[in-house]
Amino acid sequence: MNLSKQINPLDRVTNAHRVNPAKPISFKFDGKTYVGCEGDTLASALLANDVTVVGRSFKLHRPRGLMSAGIEESNALIQLESGSGYDEPNARATLIPLYEGLNAKGQNSWPNVNRDVFSVLSLFHRMFPASFYYKSMMWPSWHFYEGLVRKMAGLGKLPELPDKQHYEKQNIHCDVLICGGGASGLAATLALAHTDKKVLLVDAQEEFGGSLLGENRSIGSQSGLEWVENTLSQLQAAPNVTMLSRTMISGYYDQNFLVGSQRVTNHLGRSNENKKIRERLLRIRAEHVVLATGAIERPLVFPNNDRPGIMLASGVQCYLNRYGVKAGQRAVVVCNNDNAYRVAFDMANAGVDVAALIDTRASVNGPFQSKIKEMGIPLYAGTMIRKVHGRRKVKAVSIAAHNGDGHLGKTIKTIECDLVAMSAGWTPTIHLYSQAGGQLSFNDELKCFVPNRCDQNISVIGAANGRFHLEECLTDGLHVVPKTLGTTVNPELNISACDEFAEEPSEAYWYTKNENSEKQWLDFQYDVKVSDIELANRENFLSIEHVKRFTTNGMSVDQGKTSNVNALAVMAELCGKKIEQVGTTKFRPPYHPVTIGAFAGRDIRENYSPRLEMPAHQWHVANGAHMEDMGGWQRPEYYLQSGEAEEDAIRREVLAVRHSVGMFDGSPLGKIEVKGPDAAAFLNRIYVNNVESLKTGFARYGLMCNENGVVMDDGVFVRLSDDHFLLHTTSSGASRISLWMEEWLQCEWPNLQVVICNATTQWANVTVSGPKARDVVALLASDIDFSRESFPHMQVRIGTVNGVDARVLRASFTGEISYEISVPARYGQGLWEAIYKAGEAYGITPYGIESLLVLRTEKGYLHIGVDTDGTTNPLDLGWGRAIAKKEVDFIGRRSLSRPNDTRDDRFQFVGIEVVNPSDSLPVGGHFVNSANPIIPVKTMGYVTSSYYSPNLDKCIGLGLVEGASARAGEETFVYSNGKTIAVKLVQPSHFDSKGERLNG
Repeated sequence: MNLSKQINPLDRVTNAHRVNPAKPISFKFDGKTYVGCEGDTLASALLANDVTVVGRSFKLHRPRGLMSAGIEESNALIQLESGSGYDEPNARATLIPLYEGLNAKGQNSWPNVNRDVFSVLSLFHRMFPASFYYKSMMWPSWHFYEGLVRKMAGLGKLPELPDKQHYEKQNIHCDVLICGGGASGLAATLALAHTDKKVLLVDAQEEFGGSLLGENRSIGSQSGLEWVENTLSQLQAAPNVTMLSRTMISGYYDQNFLVGSQRVTNHLGRSNENKKIRERLLRIRAEHVVLATGAIERPLVFPNNDRPGIMLASGVQCYLNRYGVKAGQRAVVVCNNDNAYRVAFDMANAGVDVAALIDTRASVNGPFQSKIKEMGIPLYAGTMIRKVHGRRKVKAVSIAAHNGDGHLGKTIKTIECDLVAMSAGWTPTIHLYSQAGGQLSFNDELKCFVPNRCDQNISVIGAANGRFHLEECLTDGLHVVPKTLGTTVNPELNISACDEFAEEPSEAYWYTKNENSEKQWLDFQYDVKVSDIELANRENFLSIEHVKRFTTNGMSVDQGKTSNVNALAVMAELCGKKIEQVGTTKFRPPYHPVTIGAFAGRDIRENYSPRLEMPAHQWHVANGAHMEDMGGWQRPEYYLQSGEAEEDAIRREVLAVRHSVGMFDGSPLGKIEVKGPDAAAFLNRIYVNNVESLKTGFARYGLMCNENGVVMDDGVFVRLSDDHFLLHTTSSGASRISLWMEEWLQCEWPNLQVVICNATTQWANVTVSGPKARDVVALLASDIDFSRESFPHMQVRIGTVNGVDARVLRASFTGEISYEISVPARYGQGLWEAIYKAGEAYGITPYGIESLLVLRTEKGYLHIGVDTDGTTNPLDLGWGRAIAKKEVDFIGRRSLSRPNDTRDDRFQFVGIEVVNPSDSLPVGGHFVNSANPIIPVKTMGYVTSSYYSPNLDKCIGLGLVEGASARAGEETFVYSNGKTIAVKLVQPSHFDSKGERLNG
């Protein structure tokens, strides 16, 4: 029988409510132009154009046709708008609204899905069982195969151009969140519309209605569609109800926090170019959550059940009733439940030739069976498909008698058809419930997992709770939800009688046991077959989580929405267990992929990590500063004068600070204020040295450790008053340390009365440093006495400078007399210019970060993250005596008593001098014992900092060296890139080791 005919994609079933054939839309798929209707999805438009093959399977590149009409689709994964800056890989054709000019391509094929060169792999399928790569790619090495495997791996292609779309994020709070806008979700919302509850209803589809949009059902005297329209009109008038369509809840977390993705303008396609938000990430906090997420139909497992033209019965019904598309001309329905009979009724009424209804149940004789016979549709009870004829599309099926335990007899009939509508029953969509921590139980009667118990404030209703009948869904929404929430049931909302029939019990049919298991597909996208589960069982994989990873079942884009339960059942049969004993795999978010753009929102490009500029930024740029990003801040590395090279500028700046005076913009320095009655006690637990003994107006240098005893930050802390401290941290560590302390305060010591404020950006800081520093600051208009006697080193003064409130700290990172003057940030540039003008008579020289690093290395000052690594503890830095003096505990103290932390041969902080002044000292060079080491050789440490010192006229450095504290004066060697350099281990301070200059 010839089933082909001329297809007119605009010729739709007249009662289809979703599409408008009077408004054609042009689109492309795999380079060919087609026509669809307004209201189509890409999937329905392809089906209307008789496009049979829409994709290829991942491993064997077998042809794939449409299987469903919703989110469970695993075959029709396409590349949307490829190469345009609007790319979206792995998009489901079933969820893409058709728009003018849409351009889509099939994935995982070359040159296209119709003619895929790699389909030859299917001929060698025996060479590619589950996890074949673990056993067949060991010789000569994995790298021999890696290039080919990685080239063939993946489905869609990552976009190569910047995303041109716009995204944003939004926070929402509500009393009740209802997930799912089908019958039960709409009914629940309607029941709460008259209450004072703030209700948010979300649904992933383009419009509300759920399965009622694709079924011919009646509710009382109304059709299902009329009931939906009337309900929506009532909800739109309710002030306490917000409805969001095209919104997918993808993650359910603790304390009723959910994450969703709202597709705002996806349906507009490229016509939305650079105009409106494409997608919005919703962060929802709800007091109570109602899951009305419906159920997903399961496919039947039989030989060659992956052929194009074999679809879920619900998908066939949806395309017919919702989009007016006949999925085939001559259909066979195969099922194990009565619900699929409705699909046969709808197809027959729409003019489709239903050639047979194959029911695996032998003894069925209910209203559905009587009606199917009345319509003249042949019913084959107690049979199952034994063979599918056709390669690129179904041409016929052969059926055989089924004995009830999965074994088939001889072929009794071959039926020509171009469509097979299959149904193995329904699986409640419990992914979000499971993510919420809900426990599941297996219902033997329904043959599916249903919700059991959850500690979160959650209700599951309708098909998601295993209540598959329409009347049950309405009852749950109108009556169960209000009672659960403690609200009154609206007496005006009556449950109308639905067009229900008494149903015969369903019967499990998990797979055909006496047919080739290598031809029975479970996961259609990843080519997982019954034979792969059998192999996993033979390999003794007993945990279903291990089976999942061994076979990759449920690991494709659809995350096992149609394959998981069938795979569990097959595993249970092979192990001789019940399905509930096998258990389920972990349901993890996201339930459905969310674009990275939505997670990023507006935090992209410059907004992702905004450039932090110092208050005097413009002055620095105008005066030759070479700016560099450091810890997020734009900071001067050095200041170039006319004709200078970088090395010349750094040398000039270093010599100026040592011999005259320099000025440095220290505004990015971390400034954290800690205040409260327990501030001293709190900080005494944070720093390794004593805080409580510090007097008001004094400063002290300190270290912080993590719980493992590893140094994580340092800096000078100041006591401004009895209950008020100012902490200086590294510039890059300000935010991190502030949040870290906040976590300790809130989670471990909530009884302490302390407030923490990161004030880094609120203050500008200018450091005046050098022998003439005091002379310069004395020229400023200030009520602070800057004299040596009145203002010693490591003290702080509060007053005014040039009429502005200021804090002045005498601390030094250069080893010279230094005054760190801090004023509110808005006065920062004014202070900088005033100091520069005051210092002109002394030749004041602005210096940058590079010069500061040379100066601090000369003094042997520690640079956290440069002179330390992830194992360095305070003992390695020579802080053993200070820690021993402290009697109370601090974070990390216990870790410092471990044998490993007190070893004498640990890498310890030390100074380094080159023996030959003409040698340079490479950072990262390793210490070795010999001038001619035989590589490989055990390292004795490494160089952490190295600079040429203009003041000492040679290269100096700092490092971490094995047992350095006992090796002062020892000569050894540094090895780097094949060259060995003779060095001497010295005290870290190379210049003014007694500190006479900074105390001057």
